[in-house]
Amino acid sequence: MKWWGVIVNIALVITVTLVMGVIFVNGWTDAPNAIATAVSTRVLKPNVAIWMAVVMNFLGALVMTYFNAQVAETISNIVSFDAQGNASQVALAASLFSIVVWSVAAWYFGIPTSESHALIAGLTGSAMALGGIGAVNGSEWTKVLVGLVVSTVMGFGGGFIVTKLIVILFRGVARRTADKVFTYGQAFGAGANAFLHGAQDGQKFMGVFMLGLYYNNLAEKSGSGFIIPIWVMVLCSVTMGVGTSVGGMRIIKSVGMDMVKLERYQGFAADLSTAVCLFAASIAGIPVSTTHTKTTAIMGVGASKRVSSVDWRIVKEMLIAWVLTFPGCGLIAFVMAKLFVALF
Repeated sequence: MKWWGVIVNIALVITVTLVMGVIFVNGWTDAPNAIATAVSTRVLKPNVAIWMAVVMNFLGALVMTYFNAQVAETISNIVSFDAQGNASQVALAASLFSIVVWSVAAWYFGIPTSESHALIAGLTGSAMALGGIGAVNGSEWTKVLVGLVVSTVMGFGGGFIVTKLIVILFRGVARRTADKVFTYGQAFGAGANAFLHGAQDGQKFMGVFMLGLYYNNLAEKSGSGFIIPIWVMVLCSVTMGVGTSVGGMRIIKSVGMDMVKLERYQGFAADLSTAVCLFAASIAGIPVSTTHTKTTAIMGVGASKRVSSVDWRIVKEMLIAWVLTFPGCGLIAFVMAKLFVALF
């Protein structure tokens, strides 16, 4: 039986390594969305914004998980990898491998696809490779669909409405005074976005980390979810922060500069709308995409001025990436899970 224990331990090491890799890639490719508008309006210099995002991503993942880990619970319960032997670990590893491949490809082409959607697609595809459609928890998956609708409506609608309100409220205010207000406001908003990105995405990957421990009998479920140890919170938070420090200027350019040319009050409106949506979803335990929420908020801000101010070609590319993520990443995970289980 010694050889069996070695295989299981190797599967655990691979799973943990891949989880850390996915969290790193998330900080590298997804976190820049949170600070994109503040960089594009020159409220923050790129290096300052990135290091602020490093700190706030770390704090968001750590603090929010400590007080409210409902998003992590949703992710850990969204599918079941229950199977005999080490197949559960192997399939889980396959899902994470597919996410890394998908996310790095999206980064290379400068498309701000969502690691959140890729994570859900990857977990679903690999779980179905083991147990078919029965491996998917429909009630938890419903939260994903609700999150897609809510983030789109609150992002776009919030950006549109907040921008209109700002124009009305600041109509008689001197431009220099207004710019000063929105400079500070947008800097705060960028920090809030980075914090809540950590709160959302950090928790999602902590949920996957706990699944890896669970299938190696190193963690127990309590009620509907796991009790996440503080060392897991710190490890995942630090890894996301390190990933964020790598940069992500391609994503910043696509989201903050190419799609809509923003002024500071518009950047503030987009950041505020995104922060409100992410906070509400985190409290409710609904996994939403920071990328999806932020980009739809920017679309709403641009459309509030005139529809033509939005570069709809960039929007089209993003929509295609989002639409392809679920079947594309899910299919990669399904095939990889089948292949890995057969080999190992």
